Amino acid sequence: MQARSGCPINATIEVIGDKWTLLVLRDVMFGNRRHFRELLAGSEEGIASNILSDRLKRLVAAGLLSRDDAERGQKLEYRLTGAAIELVPTIAHLGAWGVRHRPTTERLRVRAELMAAGGPEFWDEFMDELRESHLGIPYPDRPGKRPTERLAEAYAAACSLE
Repeated sequence: MQARSGCPINATIEVIGDKWTLLVLRDVMFGNRRHFRELLAGSEEGIASNILSDRLKRLVAAGLLSRDDAERGQKLEYRLTGAAIELVPTIAHLGAWGVRHRPTTERLRVRAELMAAGGPEFWDEFMDELRESHLGIPYPDRPGKRPTERLAEAYAAACSLE
């Protein structure tokens, strides 16, 4: 796909600049949803199947998702690429902005708050965990809970308050 201009912001927006694309990436990153049905059923925003199919194709073509070609009768599995994993800080900033400037619910903002509070160190750990899960790169030995465990615990605690 040829960008409309040589501007790096434009080139980025042309790939990830619509609502559904970012939400699909969010669900693969934070929800570990890797199959079409998981992404469709787990969509808080109610993405239509034709939109989801289109965005998955676009993300694969743009090099942000890879797709394991399934044998007949098996589910296709989507995985984040290294380029998509590098979007974690951008998505963390978007979430932090939304917490500060938009109405949100406790249950759905708690992970954005944790990402913002953890800052770059937390994002790096989370990206390392995504690299292990999606790319097979071993997670560095670190003390304490992994980022996904901390995110899941925060989400579960927020859900118990509702």
